[in-house]
Amino acid sequence: MKWIYKTKLNEEGKVDKYKARLVAKGYTQTKGVDYTEVFAPVARWDTIRIVLAVAAQEGWTMYQLDVKGAFLYGELKEEVYVDQPEGFITKGEEDKVYKLNKALYGLKQAPRTWFSMIESYFQKEGFTKNSQDYALFIKKKSEKIIMVCLYVDDLLYVGNDEEMCAKFKKSMKEEFEMLDLGKMRYFLGVEISQNRDGIGLSQQKYVREVLERFNMKDCNSVKNPIVPGTVLSREGEVSVNPTLYKQLVGSLMYVTVTRPDIMYVVGLISRYMTDPKEEHMQIAKRVLRYLKGTLNFGLWYRKVDKLKLTAYTDSDYARDVDDRKSVSGYMFMINDAAVNWSLKKQGIVTLSSTEAEYVVATASACHCVWIKEVLRQIGVEDCDCVNIYCDNSSTIKLSKNPVMHRRTKHIDVRYHYLRDLSSQGKVRLVFCGTLEQVADIMTKPIKLYQFVKLRKLLGV
Repeated sequence: MKWIYKTKLNEEGKVDKYKARLVAKGYTQTKGVDYTEVFAPVARWDTIRIVLAVAAQEGWTMYQLDVKGAFLYGELKEEVYVDQPEGFITKGEEDKVYKLNKALYGLKQAPRTWFSMIESYFQKEGFTKNSQDYALFIKKKSEKIIMVCLYVDDLLYVGNDEEMCAKFKKSMKEEFEMLDLGKMRYFLGVEISQNRDGIGLSQQKYVREVLERFNMKDCNSVKNPIVPGTVLSREGEVSVNPTLYKQLVGSLMYVTVTRPDIMYVVGLISRYMTDPKEEHMQIAKRVLRYLKGTLNFGLWYRKVDKLKLTAYTDSDYARDVDDRKSVSGYMFMINDAAVNWSLKKQGIVTLSSTEAEYVVATASACHCVWIKEVLRQIGVEDCDCVNIYCDNSSTIKLSKNPVMHRRTKHIDVRYHYLRDLSSQGKVRLVFCGTLEQVADIMTKPIKLYQFVKLRKLLGV
């Protein structure tokens, strides 16, 4: 075992608390001997953003609890032995070891044992597990509802009844040693502001730390993260330090939690992490320069007359010059602010722009079913048919009827699931002009005026 000391900072960069932990050296464990299963679910950021958007619409306040020494509550099923900890060795019995009854930090199965413990507690208290996200727990009593998002030892909870929330907090404090953080303000490097007008998410502190880490604190800012018309490939003359490049790209990936406007360029530069070149590094640094000028930007969820879920889907045909695969992008919005987005290269080489659009429309329709089910289980019932906006009229026709059969018969059967969803009235593909296509920001470098317009439409 080993003692680990850590200074924890708050959202203002000031010392929050000092922590000392006795950690087991889990890397010495052997699978099948002293551990078997290790997987433990945590709340997806997609789910957290959806819950925050619903809370903003309903005018609810989200609260945060932190479990002290969470992993120490998990009960071990396997036999695990550890050395006596430094500073607590019994004289005359130095050769003896301890048998653990409960989990320690550092053990491979510790997260799983903790999740099993907290899950059984929620079941005992009458909560049900969301079928779409196993780390979202919901409790309903007539018109009253409380939702809890679990992220390891952090619990985010919100509900429409303050008394119900107070009872939940009291019950948790009786069961576990808790730290009541009050209104949700800072969570995993994300700053949350809540008021009567809505709920905002930003990562100002984290972005400042990234700028300082990569010596870009005093850089000149730019107005867009990538120059329109930029095309990258694996070819290049000057290689750069791959470790530094991976660290930079990884840091930027986490910024996309609240900044969908940089999703395209971060996805683009992440394709070249095995052998990065100088031009790839320059674009990564340009993203930092863009973030420097937009430090206070983030997502804002507000209240409107009626909660509305909409989606935008787009693709850029044969965008990748190395393998000629198309780029897919889709965006889901609740009340004119993004809650979920995706950017990825398609797994197949499509033979036309219609096929490329059809593939991404199917992917977005599948995700739409997932989001609708999450909303239904948290009490939002009026999302019957969701409009998915697409700027390709042939794709819209293809989603309704098997038109152009000779040109599309090679399309994989699984992509025709979109047609089933469309015929059942669960989704509807609607045409929108290219200039209003919000998902355009996810698939290609665009001109500055259009980028600023679409960024505003995202709710950033």
